[in-house]
Amino acid sequence: MKDLLSLLAVWSIVLSGLALLVGLFLIRRGDRVNHPRAMLTATALAALFLVFYLTKWALYGTTAYGGPEAWKGVYYFILITHTLLAALNGPLALYVIWRAFRKEFPLHKRWARVLVPIWLYVALTGWIIYLVLKRYGVETGTITF
Repeated sequence: MKDLLSLLAVWSIVLSGLALLVGLFLIRRGDRVNHPRAMLTATALAALFLVFYLTKWALYGTTAYGGPEAWKGVYYFILITHTLLAALNGPLALYVIWRAFRKEFPLHKRWARVLVPIWLYVALTGWIIYLVLKRYGVETGTITF
C-alpha cells in the first residue's frame, strides 16, 4: 500500500504540473474557456497529491536519504527548496484563483507569473525526490504518538 500511495502522489503532482503547462499554453492562445478548466484540474491534482502524501506519511512515516555521501548536499538542497516552495505554493495558488474568480485579472496575471515557476519547480523536484528515495530511501518507521 505504501508503494501505491507513493506512486499516486508522485503521478498526481506530475500531472498537476502538466495540466499547469496546458493551462499556460491555452491562455497564451487566448482560450479563456479552457484555461480555467486546465488550471482547476491542475489545482485538483495538486490537492490529490496532498491527500496521498499525507496519508502515506501518517500510515508509514518518513523515508530518509541513504544514498551516496557525495550527493547528499544536492539532495537536501532539492528537498529543502522543494518543501519551502511547496508550502508557499498552496496559499499562493488559492490567492491567484481567488483573484481570477473576482475577475481581477491584472492581479491574477501578476501573481500567476510568480506562481507558475514555483509550481513547476515543486512538481519537477517532487518527481526527482521520489526517484531518489525509491532508489536510496531508508525506512524510518511509522510515527508514534
